[in-house]
Amino acid sequence: MRLDLALIRLHPSLSRRKARAAIEKGQVTVDGERVRAAGRHVAETAKVIWDPNRPALSRARSSLPLLYEDEHVLVVDKPAGLLSVPTPGAATTEDTAFARVRDYVARRRGGAGWVGRVHRLDRDTSGALVFALTPAARAGLIRAFRAHRIERRYLVLVSGRPPAETGIVDAPLRDAYVGGRRGVARAGEPAQPALTRWRVRERLEEAALLEVELGTGRQHQIRVHLSHAGLPVLGDPVYGRPGRGPRTRAPRQMLHAFGLSFAHPIGGERVAIESTLPADFARALAALRRSAPRQQRHRAPKGAPRPLQERAERTSRRPAGESSKCTPTW
Repeated sequence: MRLDLALIRLHPSLSRRKARAAIEKGQVTVDGERVRAAGRHVAETAKVIWDPNRPALSRARSSLPLLYEDEHVLVVDKPAGLLSVPTPGAATTEDTAFARVRDYVARRRGGAGWVGRVHRLDRDTSGALVFALTPAARAGLIRAFRAHRIERRYLVLVSGRPPAETGIVDAPLRDAYVGGRRGVARAGEPAQPALTRWRVRERLEEAALLEVELGTGRQHQIRVHLSHAGLPVLGDPVYGRPGRGPRTRAPRQMLHAFGLSFAHPIGGERVAIESTLPADFARALAALRRSAPRQQRHRAPKGAPRPLQERAERTSRRPAGESSKCTPTW
């Protein structure tokens, strides 16, 4: 559970805004440790204490919501429409998540501040985005990303009807972009292995809410793989299928990075972070729910198996030219 929600559970009179403010002031401890990130995941058994009389720590406010922060790692909640990092050759004044984090860290830590890029999200994808605050942390996080030891989970609204409750798309992505598009590689094309797991969270009218986990992290991977599986991301102008699917219009590609879990690159402890659904995603989901006939609605039962968290034995070591697979797991 997120720390701000855990605090509200203990103190129901607190609003979400006041709970976040108390956390950012340094007035909340978790098992004796002062935590200043509202999105920090805390265990049900954790001892959460709020002391409103504790003197507030100085705050340099970030222009992006903070999900996690310590001496080495910072995780922000990136909104859709904002670039993660500067585009090649762009002006240094370009507005990006990286620029905003760098500005925040400079104000927070002065000349000692340092920010390193670790990964990115597409401009129109929202959710948890990690930055390193020390070179050692960046090196450790990049090693973990390359070894696929970081769990990344997404919520996705897709057009179409999934053929099963869970599935795996194991299909290498070609290196070349054709007309600004990436695609599943054909035999003999230079490519990189790619693996995506999905499960149905909720069935809707000519659409579905999926939870997706990356086995690898290639650019545009989820969008290409789901389109390849016949389940294009709703609102995707590049890999979607205009004129098909539900009547509900999506303001952008409905793709949200809601879950992130990894071993801390310095201390080794497990860090788990959750990002809540942004308003535009929640509105699109609500509209689809209203338009779906009640008898067609289906939601994954509580306590259902979570196959996405299981480690698959096959980790896309197949040669890039070999035929791709898009396999429902029944």
